[in-house]
Amino acid sequence: MNKNIRQSIAARMARSANDDAPRDQVNLVTAMTTPDAETGEHTWTERLVLFLRVMAVLSMFKGLYHWAEITGFIGGEDRAFEAQTMQWQTATVYFAVIELVAAVGLWLATPWGAVVWLTTIVSTAVIELMFPTIYGGNLFAVLFALILLAGYLVLAWLSARERPP
Repeated sequence: MNKNIRQSIAARMARSANDDAPRDQVNLVTAMTTPDAETGEHTWTERLVLFLRVMAVLSMFKGLYHWAEITGFIGGEDRAFEAQTMQWQTATVYFAVIELVAAVGLWLATPWGAVVWLTTIVSTAVIELMFPTIYGGNLFAVLFALILLAGYLVLAWLSARERPP
């Protein structure tokens, strides 16, 4: 009797597995081919996410560069962290931390990541323009930051227009 019960259960399981197989395959194919991919919709959103990922990589490298300055991996004795002014040290530590936090948020494409990244962009521009003694007042860095900011704002606006209200 136990053998009959086991055979009956095995037969039911095999039948139910076969019945669900086509449905599972359809669900898998549906998940892989979304309407967005077929129609080309949401391309601005995809471009925005790609832009955020590129900015995440850039922010990561900038943050690691600042950490390399702090730890002494780059620069000689004359450029050692301890030999710099207090303002330079403060700005370097600030950017070492905030750039890496922004990199994580940007990579995940979270709203807070964009806010932290925008904070780094504005901070860079303010330090370069208002306090040129800290990093030397590099106008190219300010121009580059403003171009990145404009690119983000345009992509965010176009991405928002794709979605209905």
